[in-house]
Amino acid sequence: MRHYWYVATTALRLAVDSILAHKLRSFLTLLGIIIGVASVVVVGAAIEGLGAYAERSTSAAFGSDTYLVAQIASVGRLDRKEEAEKRRRNKRIRMEDVTYLRQTTGDQVVYSPYRQRPDDVKRGDITYEEAVVLGVSHTLAEMRDLGLAAGRFFTDTEERTGQRVAVIGDEVRRTLFPTSEALGGTVKLRGLDFEVIGYQQKLGAMGPQAQDNSFYIPITVFDRIYGPGRSIAVFGKARPESGLTLEGALDLTRAALRTRFHTRPGQEDNFDVLTPDAIRSFIDNILGIIRVAIVPVTLISLVVGGIVIMNIMLVSVTERTQEIGIRKSLGARRSDIMLQFLIEAVLLAMVGGAIGLGLGYVLSGVVSILLDQQLEVTAGYVVLALAVSSAVGIASGWYPASRASRLDPVVALRAE
Repeated sequence: MRHYWYVATTALRLAVDSILAHKLRSFLTLLGIIIGVASVVVVGAAIEGLGAYAERSTSAAFGSDTYLVAQIASVGRLDRKEEAEKRRRNKRIRMEDVTYLRQTTGDQVVYSPYRQRPDDVKRGDITYEEAVVLGVSHTLAEMRDLGLAAGRFFTDTEERTGQRVAVIGDEVRRTLFPTSEALGGTVKLRGLDFEVIGYQQKLGAMGPQAQDNSFYIPITVFDRIYGPGRSIAVFGKARPESGLTLEGALDLTRAALRTRFHTRPGQEDNFDVLTPDAIRSFIDNILGIIRVAIVPVTLISLVVGGIVIMNIMLVSVTERTQEIGIRKSLGARRSDIMLQFLIEAVLLAMVGGAIGLGLGYVLSGVVSILLDQQLEVTAGYVVLALAVSSAVGIASGWYPASRASRLDPVVALRAE
């Protein structure tokens, strides 16, 4: 046991001496591993940060325990054939259907109709183009966190009487009220004055969809301006006092709508439902595709770094041929020589991995600041990067170490 410990410590000392004796060459050798590990850490942090951001955005825009019912509701774009089939099979949902849902299940489930369309909003000579005008019910505020920074949402009375009040997104507020307080201000939509009674905090975007360009108004006012429309969407959520889960509330809504639309037993629903789990599953699938496509590419840089280490180790074996011959003539075994060069290669890879890990942390922090988006360095990607760099060190050092161990001591001593 002492012999093996002595051999290992001697090999480690010789490896450290060799690395320190050629500092510049060692540093250049490490660059491939450093860049590779840093790339894996930063890419992994970006992917996980994107996932966490998508989760937060989904909760803010959709609600963690809220579901959506509509004629067509899907995550992502449908192809033309599927969309046409849904339009043919599914029933249009109108305000009368919302009234029916409230009458039959409203004691256990709270509902809010939901319509939207882009339109310009003005204040004086300032125009915010393509704001997302949202016609909803006052109940939306109790169904999900709208992230109000100031003010309030409109009330049941304001909705029923058709008061022209609005809650605006952060980007709309900053554009229309660059130097003044938005609360109590007046903006115009389709030539009509709306009083701003609240505005949201900055929400960012959920994928390609911005969330700071919102313009919430009562559904009654929306219908007066734009007409009743062909079909609307409906948000639903179990009332806290009902004790229902999301699934239980959704089952009530589905049963009521199936009765309303005369859906036969055993037939597929003739309306669409969208839940937070469906959105999360879609996001997870997208992130999974990104992981499969990008992470292996970043790992290639580690392989390139391993090739550099192998080349340098082969050069090192050639330079130290006489040293190998002397050690062998003094009784060093093949395994001792092999261990010496293998430890040196692994040490290079591990040092490069440690430096790359630190660089990855720093770059993740810098990117987070520059993009105003939190990158999350996770243990999984750290372990992956260090494991691959160590494996690369072993693989790249094995051949040079094996070649050094097979040198004939007599031939090695004659080398110049």
